[in-house]
Amino acid sequence: MKIWIDLSNSPHPLLFAPVARRFEDLGHEVLVTARDNAQTAELARERWHDVTVIGGPSPDGRGSKARLVADRVRWLASWARTHRPDAALSHNSYAQIVAARALGIRTVTAMDYEHQPANHIAFRLAGSVLLPAVLARTNVDRMGATRKKTRFYDGLKEELYLGDFSPDPGILAAAGVDRGDGTALIVARTPPSGALYHRSDNPLFAKVLRVVCREREARCVVLTRRPEQRRELIDLGLPNVVFPEGAVDARSLMYASDLVIGAGGTMTREGALIGVPTLSLFSGRTPEVDCWLEERGNLRRIRSVRDLPTVSRREAEPRRPEELRARSERLIGQFVAAVVEPQAAATPAPAWAGARG
Repeated sequence: MKIWIDLSNSPHPLLFAPVARRFEDLGHEVLVTARDNAQTAELARERWHDVTVIGGPSPDGRGSKARLVADRVRWLASWARTHRPDAALSHNSYAQIVAARALGIRTVTAMDYEHQPANHIAFRLAGSVLLPAVLARTNVDRMGATRKKTRFYDGLKEELYLGDFSPDPGILAAAGVDRGDGTALIVARTPPSGALYHRSDNPLFAKVLRVVCREREARCVVLTRRPEQRRELIDLGLPNVVFPEGAVDARSLMYASDLVIGAGGTMTREGALIGVPTLSLFSGRTPEVDCWLEERGNLRRIRSVRDLPTVSRREAEPRRPEELRARSERLIGQFVAAVVEPQAAATPAPAWAGARG
């Protein structure tokens, strides 16, 4: 089978790398396309030397975004006519889903944010939908994720690839961090400015950075999404802060950290699942997966600088790599099965996913 994976955002190369390897281990051919958006192309090229980059970053404005998606649909359809894949897989790559559906290519999409408006398009056009089980307690069925086509998996998508790394002991040097004894390391991720699901500004992020970067016994590494974010934050003149210029191994960096502060989604959940104290400053509508992490005590939501805890060295070690790998292996199998076993029945959510708490 020839399987086409499309990467449209920065987390996707990490998410699909172990899945792609499993496909290849089973004898399938994997073709990869990627959008040149944020760190997506850079991270994709690190994993696939033959990745085809199609399309660029999202512009401002809904009209401009729609035109970009329409252009990328045409470009991807042209690429697919040449390469003739048997199945398409993505994490809600709208352009791939539309292009594949138009060409009669069987399509599987994964997603984990129920408040994304474009779910209505992606879920209805896709042949199969992969969702974390906790989303069974939301309205995804009314978005097109019907019982007949939806497979629920027990866990979060971030667990799939958190087992796909070994903590790098040289990560601090690679990120440009000089950390002394007793110094707390903070990793901060900027808001997803420009995303369809996060249209408002998030002034709390800069306010929190001003507070934590004033701590003499703290070092903060800020991982920005867009060049303008990096320039704006550098202009604040904050002490004790580092802004890496390129993509870094964020998983290793968080594994070495004492606190993760996220104004977005994916990296915030990575920190929480790794087992490092994690704060969420997300200003959009709260995802059900984040509510689940809060219920379990893995994540804490911050609504003002007054909610900030005292910055200090963490009290416990992160989860062991072996534990992360065991979770990853199980979820990889479920993603692979959704593509290579299309005749299998949809997977219902477990009983615990039916209600909060």
